[in-house]
Amino acid sequence: MNWTVQEIAARLGGVVHGDADALIAGVRGIEEAGDGDLAFIANRRYRSRLKTTRATAVLVAPGTEEPGRTLIVVADPYVAFGQALALFHPREPERPGIHERAFVDRDARVSPQSSIHAGATVSRGAEIAAGAVLYPGAYVGVDASIGEESVLHPNVTVYDRCRIGKRVILHAGVVVGGDGFGFARPGWENIKIPQVGIVQIDDDVEIGANTTIDRGTMGRTWIRKGAKIDNLVQIAHNVVIGEYAIVVSQAGVSGSTTVGRGVMIGGQAGLVGHIQVGDHAMVAARAGIHKNVPAATIVAGAPHMPHREWLRLEATIPKLPAMRQQLLDLAKRLEALEKKLEGRNS
Repeated sequence: MNWTVQEIAARLGGVVHGDADALIAGVRGIEEAGDGDLAFIANRRYRSRLKTTRATAVLVAPGTEEPGRTLIVVADPYVAFGQALALFHPREPERPGIHERAFVDRDARVSPQSSIHAGATVSRGAEIAAGAVLYPGAYVGVDASIGEESVLHPNVTVYDRCRIGKRVILHAGVVVGGDGFGFARPGWENIKIPQVGIVQIDDDVEIGANTTIDRGTMGRTWIRKGAKIDNLVQIAHNVVIGEYAIVVSQAGVSGSTTVGRGVMIGGQAGLVGHIQVGDHAMVAARAGIHKNVPAATIVAGAPHMPHREWLRLEATIPKLPAMRQQLLDLAKRLEALEKKLEGRNS
């Protein structure tokens, strides 16, 4: 379906500079875009590409001008880009109902407006709300609940009693509610401590493929509203991930750690247990977090340190061989001077 530039601007809350009647058939990147495409520029570094792009129209930030180019000025071009993608690529609505090859326990409570695909399993006492979608291989355990319009992609496992909120997206292979890694006398007897808590995932959370979130030993592991967790992340027992936090691929958060609101954790970062990361802190990729991180700070390195300090350290490391040689040369010169002075004094 084609849209005019003006129609798109109205949907995105933008203002048109240029040909408002031009037709747009799709959305593409600024370099790949051609006639009939909408592109965007969110970073000033790419501002010069406004002159060379073949896109029919471009989403830009306030204050951007380019004579002869049709622009849609929006508050945040990247957000508007996402909205435009949704406009041109709407999600196909699921057909409600339970497939004949799905297994739904007779004591489960399943909304007739939900979609349960072939091979999905809904256990005793589980509750599936209206608009929820369970794709093939999805498993919902005893007394677990799935909120309205949440989506469990193929082979997602939600263990017993865990609670999934509204509009949650769990990508393929996610495991919610596996046992926390709790053992007494570790390395000697490895006595298992029963894990009797749950996982609670609040509304509008998205969790990437093959991520695992362990149930609490007691109480809950809690992923709060709007948090986004990437693929291949490990969240341990009784962890709290704050509202709108971001956790990037291959990161690991150890037991009973609290991650605050809006925190950003980079890929392969590791956090020890029983610490707190303050609201809106940023943890760099591959950082090793060994103690509390204050709010609104940036840390990097292993063990972690303030980001600027880490940058100075990293800048020094390549110079160490030359510095070592200088020290050796200075030591030789000093030794020679000492021998010379000893000769004069004897």
